[in-house]
Amino acid sequence: MQKAVRDTVFPGASLAVISGGRIVFHKAFGRMTYNPSSTPADTSTIYDLASLTKAVATTSILMQLVERDSLHLNTRVSSLLPGFRGNGKERITIEQLLRHTSGLRAHTFFAKSCRTPEELFIAIETEPLLSEPGTKTLYSDLGFMLLGRIIETITGRTLAENFHARFSSPLGLTQTMFTPPPELLQRIAPVDRDTLWTLGTVRPLVNDQNAALLGGVAGHAGLYSTTGDLARIMKMVMSGGTLDSHLYFRESTIRQFLSRNHSERALGWDKRPTEGSSSSGTFFSAASYGHLGYTGTSIWVDPEMQLAVILLSNRVYPSPDNIRIRAFRPLLHDTVAKCMGAGKRDGQK
Repeated sequence: MQKAVRDTVFPGASLAVISGGRIVFHKAFGRMTYNPSSTPADTSTIYDLASLTKAVATTSILMQLVERDSLHLNTRVSSLLPGFRGNGKERITIEQLLRHTSGLRAHTFFAKSCRTPEELFIAIETEPLLSEPGTKTLYSDLGFMLLGRIIETITGRTLAENFHARFSSPLGLTQTMFTPPPELLQRIAPVDRDTLWTLGTVRPLVNDQNAALLGGVAGHAGLYSTTGDLARIMKMVMSGGTLDSHLYFRESTIRQFLSRNHSERALGWDKRPTEGSSSSGTFFSAASYGHLGYTGTSIWVDPEMQLAVILLSNRVYPSPDNIRIRAFRPLLHDTVAKCMGAGKRDGQK
């Protein structure tokens, strides 16, 4: 981690490691920016989670809705969002959005053509599919924007209200939220400046432009948190959905959502690929699950080792062109796994 700061992988970062249900390492490195006089990062530094929002917030809420029979995975999106039909979209299901097999494109800069959230969702409704639903895996921000909209439609509450009531409040996550207030700005790690924002409205803080167009609250991005708060969430998931005697999910629901089920991805979470390299390194098992965030964030969990690694950074400051984190992530996970004895178990030094 210290070398990563020296090598400008990121200005600063916070790292939490959970092993056997306990936080065994929790430390921050570097600073808010590359300026030697900038504020040092610490374990209470708040980071823009980017796409970790998909797994931590949106998927978690959907897990509760599915478990409590408010939503079924085979439900067609068009039955909840009537405008979402035509060009084959009427066959897309909730499960296909969660597994990224809907056929929707990965990303579009909607602020170039849309001025309001309503216009953004109309644009998604008219987007052509790139493949037949259920036939190919293509990671899609658009699908999770729709899932955020579906949560709000079913519950009659915003995504932020849902997450706060279901998770932030009962878990005591005081630093995890959408649209953080101005008084927290000094504790939030900065990201790159958006020079492409052309709308007359004030741009929300969030790094992701589409999340900003949606007011900072979106199914694919927008959540802010600390390593300490995320460690509580992951301890809850790793312990079978219960923490401090409060039940958030049944174990069967967790198993259902973390199942690959002949797909490349789980429901809302990524899985370690069966072949090829992984950002989780070489020691994490095939049962591992995780997610990455564009801003330099990640969570990887190996249930076999009872190990979780939570990394938050602002690698996009001052420019997202810095992609050194791609080589760093597997190195970090290999190092942690070896520290926890993975190499010894595998007969390696």
